[in-house]
Amino acid sequence: MAEGGFGRPLSFYPFIKCVVCFRASPVSSNCLSMPRSTETQPQPSALSTTATTAPELDAITRAAVELGQRRPLRNPFLRQIVSNMREGQVDGAEKELTGFLAKNPYNPDALFLKARALYRLDRCEEALEFLERCLRVAPDFTAARSEYAKQLGDMNRYAAALFELDHLLDEEPGNPHFRQMKARILAITGENEESVAMWEALAKENPDRAECWVNYGDSLRVTGFRNESIAAYRYAIACRPSYGQAYWSLANLKTFRFELSDIAAMNEQLLRPDLTAGDRAGFQFALGKAYEDACAYGRSWEQYARANAAMRIHSSYNPAAHTAAINANKSLFTREFYESRAGWGCTRADPIFILGRPRSGSTLVEQILSSHSSIEGTAELPYIANLAKRLARRQGHGVALDIDCLKSLAALDAAEIEALGEEYLERAKLHRKTGCPFFIDKKPDNFLFTGMIRLILPNAKIIDARRNPAASCLSTFKLYSVKGRLRITELGHNYREYVELMAHFDRVQPGRIHRVIYENMIADPETETRSLLDYLELPFEESCLRFYETKRTILTPSSEQVRRPITSDAVDHWRHFEPWLGPLIQSLGPVLAAYPAVPEELC
Repeated sequence: MAEGGFGRPLSFYPFIKCVVCFRASPVSSNCLSMPRSTETQPQPSALSTTATTAPELDAITRAAVELGQRRPLRNPFLRQIVSNMREGQVDGAEKELTGFLAKNPYNPDALFLKARALYRLDRCEEALEFLERCLRVAPDFTAARSEYAKQLGDMNRYAAALFELDHLLDEEPGNPHFRQMKARILAITGENEESVAMWEALAKENPDRAECWVNYGDSLRVTGFRNESIAAYRYAIACRPSYGQAYWSLANLKTFRFELSDIAAMNEQLLRPDLTAGDRAGFQFALGKAYEDACAYGRSWEQYARANAAMRIHSSYNPAAHTAAINANKSLFTREFYESRAGWGCTRADPIFILGRPRSGSTLVEQILSSHSSIEGTAELPYIANLAKRLARRQGHGVALDIDCLKSLAALDAAEIEALGEEYLERAKLHRKTGCPFFIDKKPDNFLFTGMIRLILPNAKIIDARRNPAASCLSTFKLYSVKGRLRITELGHNYREYVELMAHFDRVQPGRIHRVIYENMIADPETETRSLLDYLELPFEESCLRFYETKRTILTPSSEQVRRPITSDAVDHWRHFEPWLGPLIQSLGPVLAAYPAVPEELC
């Protein structure tokens, strides 16, 4: 029996195997992304207008539905508000609730509905305030507390969300809806033993719920139990053959190879007219990987292109906003700006930021550094972006890509700038488990906030992980993610602007950012690792070269790859798709031609 990474036997594995061998297709031996948008996540209805529960619902769905039925809504006006919101008339409902609350300021049902409406309108800070008011009036309003915990988690306030969930679970320790919510946040905050145990229990208790098995499989994958995760994903497929996310989860293992029977099954599912958009995309990305592994690059590209085109329709990505953000950063963060603020910021040197573009070797750099005795790897922490969003007075989801954040930052005094750095460190503390003096925050999109990081944490180290532009953009194009999708040409344009911004900081803050070229790291890992540690002012340790032996949770898509010794397989793999990359190559222009150097026009 395999041993668990936390010192306990994997008692669940025989259970999975004995079920899978009867219900799943044969398999050859081959993000914890929380939460998954493709999973059916029934939230309690705004308030119950009916008292029936469908008997065929699984335990998790039933718990969520029952939560909304505990407090029957009797006020006719509020019942109509619920109906309007269900029909998508959220803006009008929010305005009507404002009038109702002006006359009934302590009505908990109206406060709850107002919070739900505000949240759907992306006015998330206001939504939290109304939930807090609701719970002060009605502390036993369980659905409101559950919604409060959910929104806190969505806004990356994990400690507060866990506090509310523990309150709920003290009252109902077996409630699977609350346990599922808590398992997600525990995974994000690095409480892996408890998270895996909760996902295991939920999967066993709900053996016909495919989402449970995918979530369980994800928790096994990120903690290093590859074979067990495959078994869990296979069982999800057996539960629901149309669940494209389960096939993508297998593909996302990177080292996994599909059987011919899997490819046939996926193509058959794609013929279904009732397939959801999320499942269809999951199948297409998985088939893209399957054909790629089979060296059928034309068929592979067709699947990737179809999936991306369909998802781009619903993406809110705005190239003009990205360009404006790059220009605003360059205008504000000049040499004179930093000289006039010398000595500002929080002076602690704990954080090591790894940033750049996705799929550029940042997880490899993180794994190498996490193998050093003085450095702890954490996760892709959201707290720098959260600070920027607050400064921009933005309430909703996504990154604050406008000049409002920078205007606010420029107006702050020394004490306020220092407080921002201290706030970041306080929030990051939740993810630090080992007591190491340094920790890694690996979040590629933080390149947009390089200037702010240099201001609020002037002694923090910044590592720019960079890879061949065509390889990086193509790899991002092939990755199934529910985040904003970019066209292949937009990826190229985005990469060019990233290089432009980092070149700017090389000019105004020379020597402050260390660049790791992926191809150089692959060719000569010892030299590059020594150079990296010199920049960090840390002694060389042999364990950094044996990074694949380091046991830790890795939440990114490269988790399987960095658990093996370095190979050069991926360096030129992008060239297999070169016949279809003309638009990308054109959009990259001199950035690709000059790589790894920076084009003179950007220097």
